[in-house]
Amino acid sequence: MRIARFTTGNDPRFALVQQEGDKTFLAVLGGDPLYMPAMPTGERIELGDGVRLLAPVIPRSKVVCVGKNYAEHVKEMGGGEVPTSPLLFFKPNTSVVGPDDPVVLPDFTQEVSYEAELAVVISKVCKDVTPQNASSYILGYTVANDVTARDAQRTDGQWARAKGFDTSCPLGPWIDTDLDPEDVGVRSRVNGEPRQDGRTRDMVFDVPFLVSYISEAMTLLPGDVILTGTPAGVGRIDHGDRVECEVEGLGVLANPIVRR
Repeated sequence: MRIARFTTGNDPRFALVQQEGDKTFLAVLGGDPLYMPAMPTGERIELGDGVRLLAPVIPRSKVVCVGKNYAEHVKEMGGGEVPTSPLLFFKPNTSVVGPDDPVVLPDFTQEVSYEAELAVVISKVCKDVTPQNASSYILGYTVANDVTARDAQRTDGQWARAKGFDTSCPLGPWIDTDLDPEDVGVRSRVNGEPRQDGRTRDMVFDVPFLVSYISEAMTLLPGDVILTGTPAGVGRIDHGDRVECEVEGLGVLANPIVRR
């Protein structure tokens, strides 16, 4: 099942994504599927002109991110040894934007990077869970771009400004509840040129472990999102670029880059 959040110009609504040949339809849902069963209203809308996909979830409390979770990415960044435990940081929910929304480069940075990632969406209150039962707390998965101001990351010493500025967390295009995250491709393209091509099997810490580890420290709430790290191949983006992040079997998240 795929769950989208969308607008036709009015208040955001949720829908199930249905593919029929080369057409995509949205079967509109009543209410928020994070808090009630997914109940179709009977209304169906073809995805196209007049329909805008939004970030499939706006985290109620937090986006928890994992750094240095692919060994080859650690190597390319000159980050020393691979961590022996997950390196965690946060993005505020004000950093979240959706498909085709612009990533706006802030004035304080001149060196911004893309980072394609698999994102985990939490379904219910999650605290002190084991890796073995972590999956029962996961609603599904979406695509993320952990946009990063590299120069601020270096000079600040901690990552709040570099990773948390407005529009630095594109999510989309929808939540897939059936994806198996164990071994899927995580890729990115800039202006159509391939940049990243990794697989989740190469993560240092897999999804069940990450959910368990994070829940030992903090309660995860419905709609919270975990970004699981990025594979090697990150690089700079600038005004006028278009970044596509893709998770195999899930979809493509594309965003233009602008400096205003």
